[in-house]
Amino acid sequence: MNLSLFESLVWTDYRLAVLFTVFIPLILLIWAFVQKADAIVHLLTIYWRVSSLLAITVYLMIAALPISFVAAFFARLLIPIALWFWVDLNEEIDDRAESPLKLSFTSWRWLITIYNGIGTLVQIPFLRCALMSKQDVLQDSYCRVWLAPPWGYKEYFHANSTPGFLGFLGIVALLFYVGCLSYFILVRLNRQGRSATGH
Repeated sequence: MNLSLFESLVWTDYRLAVLFTVFIPLILLIWAFVQKADAIVHLLTIYWRVSSLLAITVYLMIAALPISFVAAFFARLLIPIALWFWVDLNEEIDDRAESPLKLSFTSWRWLITIYNGIGTLVQIPFLRCALMSKQDVLQDSYCRVWLAPPWGYKEYFHANSTPGFLGFLGIVALLFYVGCLSYFILVRLNRQGRSATGH
């Protein structure tokens, strides 16, 4: 693929990510909270916990850490799973009377599932970047393209911080995330299965 076209697609992807993974779910969470739609609030709370890996990925990419490409892949993969995994929440949402909130939430859930499904497939070829050294990532034109939007974010929000420090914060957050996910898979999942409420 032409590099300039690829750069344009990557920037478009980041802009779509801000819309679909930040602004829309934030609006839906506030709306669901006001409407006292507990199942939707619960599911969106789970979504925010899982999708925090996207934010962690941005900080890892600011430092050009190869592991950021693995984090990006799993962030895309885990979000749809988290949104459809819970049997009790799915049933409660399905049984909810039709309303603008339910329609908006359901539309967003399908949209972000498709978006992340495509994104997961797109990320597969770039897992090779995770096997490179940091220097090789910076020298590879196609791996480096993925780093440009996080660098733009860094200049806007963290202009006075070094990439190394922000990467360190990303590593600490990633370790915490992996610890929480491991606890869920090894302990909580065995105890409560696909019930988000544990009942």
